[in-house]
Amino acid sequence: MLNLLEYLARSARRTPDKPAFCDQGRSFTFGALWSFALGCGTAIARRVDGTSRPIAVLTGRTAVTVAAFQAVLASGNYYVPVDEAMPAARMEAILRQLQPPLLLYAPGQEDAACQFAHLCPVLNVEEGALEPPDAPLLEARRARVLDVDPAYAIFTSGSTGTPKGIVVSHRAVIDFIEWMADACQFSEKDVLANQAPFYFDLSVKDLYLTLKCGAACHILEKKLFLFPLLLLREIERVKATALVWAASAFHLTANSGALERCRPQTLNKVILGGEALGAKQLNLWREALPDVQYINLYGPTEVTVDCTWYPIPRDRTFADGEAVPIGAACRNMEVLLLDGELRPVPDGQVGEICVRGIGLANGYYGDWDKTRDAFIQNPLNPWYPDRLYRTGDLAYRGPDGLLYFAARKDNQIKHMGYRIELGEVETALGGVDGMAAAVCFFDPGRDKIVCVCQTALTDKEIVGAIREKLPRYMQPNVYRRVDAMPYNANGKIDRVKLKEAYFGETDPKL
Repeated sequence: MLNLLEYLARSARRTPDKPAFCDQGRSFTFGALWSFALGCGTAIARRVDGTSRPIAVLTGRTAVTVAAFQAVLASGNYYVPVDEAMPAARMEAILRQLQPPLLLYAPGQEDAACQFAHLCPVLNVEEGALEPPDAPLLEARRARVLDVDPAYAIFTSGSTGTPKGIVVSHRAVIDFIEWMADACQFSEKDVLANQAPFYFDLSVKDLYLTLKCGAACHILEKKLFLFPLLLLREIERVKATALVWAASAFHLTANSGALERCRPQTLNKVILGGEALGAKQLNLWREALPDVQYINLYGPTEVTVDCTWYPIPRDRTFADGEAVPIGAACRNMEVLLLDGELRPVPDGQVGEICVRGIGLANGYYGDWDKTRDAFIQNPLNPWYPDRLYRTGDLAYRGPDGLLYFAARKDNQIKHMGYRIELGEVETALGGVDGMAAAVCFFDPGRDKIVCVCQTALTDKEIVGAIREKLPRYMQPNVYRRVDAMPYNANGKIDRVKLKEAYFGETDPKL
């Protein structure tokens, strides 16, 4: 198999009338999705010369967004999701960097699309889908696409403030999805309840597990995640069997207490990623739904979603503040823990997670320097080209032989003469009864560890709870409370916003 579009083609031939993707207003069967892809793909191919060109797609939480992605693949090009709610300045920065030959949009997105018509041509995908399919044209275009060519590019935030576009190949996604479908036991009987927005790499699992297996995927409304009880009832209503969610959404649902009132009995697997999984929230889910298989995954976008996994054994228990393993490498991937000199660290010692294997991205779009910095020659292999991706994340190998996430490399501080991983502090705080969420960062001007937390506990109660878990020098010096944590577009706690709020209200003279 050379092209991701083949997943849709096969499912459309096998079960054309089976529902594939549905949102609140529209549903596509596999057959209808294939017809849409061929029609709109023809419209794209007639407007874009050549193949393997980046086609920007304005995304929403809709089945039409999925159809647009498949249409781009049908045309022999690759798609670049762009969030319809993204600030205009950021969207323009991405489009100027990308210089796409076409921007696709759906009905209702006209205003967002037309303001960028001066940068590239735009096409309404519904109008494009009405074009009669030109099978010879599409087949000729796709025949020129190799499995090492891009399937999509996802823009994420860059440390310099400039978005970086991560280019991922067909081969990388196919290899990952083939492994995940087998390892996590997906089949045509599964019903997925999609949480991740389609501009976030976590959604790649929902998309291509559904297409490969001939499963069904319900795209959940964003507002449901503000009302966890309604969310659980919707999962129950659609008879979802699988959740492939960001850990933050999993945590929010657990912390809400909604699981005490609604326990969807059709669920058989919950697969998590995106952020560190909290043992306390895992325990709440396991208490409510003990027969579900919970799986913890880890990986940045640059390794095609995930590179490690840990299917949590039903007989293994975790204390509320205990770290949950990220496990072992996925098939066809290897994870190395290296020190600052790029040498392997001993078991039990923290090192940078470095990854090699088929899942590595092609690189950063148009940024050769950043690509060379992040994707390096494997220092343990001086004999032939062997790419290694430096994640910037830290981990250690525990006595059980499994990998444990420690922190971001840039989340390590020096305080009172000690090197401290703020991720370890957050893990301990996350295990405190009555603590819904906690984020830590360092205030260098005051030499203090700051904890922003969502809790009704007093400072004294928090200190008393973590005294047995953390030495005094690792305990936060300042506590700030919020009614609710802010979340960014990817569903993760918005640490930047929290830090800006803290430093904005803190008198530097204090």
